[in-house]
Amino acid sequence: MTHPIDDIVARRDAAQDSPAGTPLGGEAPTLVDIPQAELAAPHRAGDGLASTEVMHRGSARVGAATDSLAMLEARSISAWFGDRKVLDRVSLTMPAGQVTALIGPSGCGKSTFLRILNRMHELVPSAALAGEVLLDGRDIYDSSRRVTDARRQIGMVFQKPNPFPAMSIYDNVISGLRLTGIRAGRRELDDLVEECLIKAGLWKEVRDRLRQPGGALSGGQQQRLCIARSLAVRPRVLLMDEPCSALDPTSTRRIEETIAELVTEVTIVIVTHNMQQAARVSDECAFFLASQGTPGSIVEYGPTSAMFENPQDSRTYDYVHGRFG
Repeated sequence: MTHPIDDIVARRDAAQDSPAGTPLGGEAPTLVDIPQAELAAPHRAGDGLASTEVMHRGSARVGAATDSLAMLEARSISAWFGDRKVLDRVSLTMPAGQVTALIGPSGCGKSTFLRILNRMHELVPSAALAGEVLLDGRDIYDSSRRVTDARRQIGMVFQKPNPFPAMSIYDNVISGLRLTGIRAGRRELDDLVEECLIKAGLWKEVRDRLRQPGGALSGGQQQRLCIARSLAVRPRVLLMDEPCSALDPTSTRRIEETIAELVTEVTIVIVTHNMQQAARVSDECAFFLASQGTPGSIVEYGPTSAMFENPQDSRTYDYVHGRFG
């Protein structure tokens, strides 16, 4: 028996592939690619090979069906805002069915890198990039791919909870389907809302008030509602930009529990300034750093345990142990 989300997504995909399936608002502006003479990849923690040549040393979480999950790979990503270069030749593999944490001081390009992973970087008129972002081996920036398709498959949860405040909890969850023009019966939608709220760890708290405004929820509940909204279009990867930075410890713990539950179904990449959180929730970790006046790059990356307990670079050790940043 298929889940309601599978049936709705299948119809949506069919509609988008048809000649009449024009994305809402059309395609986003195309970035200007800037060629680079050298596109060398940074090195993985403890290895002397380029990141694209290194055998992955981490192990998948128990229960993660990695054969049906998506691997995301950034290859030699450089990024600019106008004339200012903010990222320099960043390469990183984010394994399927695992949580990858991006850590580093403010201003080192973590959030910019995260937005590049689902083409939100190009919403800034002065933005440009070089390199590739591969979802299961296919570049999401390929000219044949719709930006709406990339953002559907690679969802985003932002630092500040952003539900539609006047829209009901129920309508918040299904808003993504409505924006993409997909119709579904009431029973299908009811099942979808329940399924997504359960996955986001919010169902028990709101099941008796689904018609109340989403803006009336607490901050932690609003963030979980945004996660449910992202899940409704069934992304293969979920990006999270400091999702707990504005939350109290209890709400933070619930979000972290939700991440642990979701990773069996979706690959997760999270930006966090909380080193304890990175150690708790992630399987892999990448340390970004930007020296004064230079663009951000990856100093070191690898299994989270190795990054925290036995890093290969002294700057990584100093950062994860609170000596700077």
